[in-house]
Amino acid sequence: MDSCQFVLGPEVEAFEEEFAAYCQTRYAVGINSGTSALHLALLTGGVRPGDEVITVSHTFVATVAAILYVGAKPVLIDVSPGSYTMDPTKIEAAITPRTKAIMPVHLYGQCADMDPILDIARRHDLLVIEDAAQAHGAEYKGRRAGSFGYLACFSFYPAKNLGAYGEGGAVVTTHDEYARTIRILRDQGQSRRYHHTMLGYNYRLDGLHGAVLRVKLRHLDNWNAARRHHAKEYRRRLANASVGLLEEVQYSLPVYHIFPVFTARRDALQERLSANGIATGIHYPIPVHLQPAYRELGYSAGDLPVTEQAGKQTLSLPMYPELPGESLSAIADAVCQFDERAIDVQA
Repeated sequence: MDSCQFVLGPEVEAFEEEFAAYCQTRYAVGINSGTSALHLALLTGGVRPGDEVITVSHTFVATVAAILYVGAKPVLIDVSPGSYTMDPTKIEAAITPRTKAIMPVHLYGQCADMDPILDIARRHDLLVIEDAAQAHGAEYKGRRAGSFGYLACFSFYPAKNLGAYGEGGAVVTTHDEYARTIRILRDQGQSRRYHHTMLGYNYRLDGLHGAVLRVKLRHLDNWNAARRHHAKEYRRRLANASVGLLEEVQYSLPVYHIFPVFTARRDALQERLSANGIATGIHYPIPVHLQPAYRELGYSAGDLPVTEQAGKQTLSLPMYPELPGESLSAIADAVCQFDERAIDVQA
């Protein structure tokens, strides 16, 4: 604040270097939000009107919205039961001559199964753009989220594992030209001051957020370790509860941005926990393909059954690094005391 360098500047540049190294990529470009990061990644990757991008419906709506921003068509496929990330076995049936890219989402802080996705992309000459908005520091077979596709996008929304003091995001890449293009696009299309070589956007990251993110990045691994510790304790305490748990797949080191449980009586469980003073969330109650704003995509109820079941059954329990052990115990006890059979009798 003393420097009055409020937009971009040295703190943002330093954070970009540090975050790129953290993600095991060559470049990171700070953007004003995760949504804007997705938009610029698609533009930079050459996705244009008439192209198709394969992605999932079980995600925050920005994943799909960004595809529409560039005039392309989102092609939505189902997720895998258990992990609820993109089902690689559904991809090839969705490929057409217009397919340009595949956009897997690393949901809940766990990586999608990238090896088969990348293999399909190579065989069909498709771009892979990772939506890593919930996966800061997550790993797939020892490699960091964001290091697999040509481009990857992160959000620094305050609630994320790595959050700014407001909106923020980044695109990471190993490609020189992609990084250069994104830097121009985020800054009104300027290659240098007042020289506009592209139609650009005001998608710059604030200097204050760069400074904050630099400090918080130093703590991210410890925070993620704390989240994994809490997840392990939740799993131990909920092993015999009447709820399903997220599958922790062997290939992934998750960072548990969210700790979801799954039950057919989700709303009743949420009410029971709320009565005990326990706040919960739902990620995401209405899949994107069933949202009113996306009806023109042409999907109907029943098209993506695993996605739709997740939307009806998922409930997110409190999860943050500083979660006290006694609070976690109380939450788990309250879930265990939830008796679906008793609720059925009362109904």
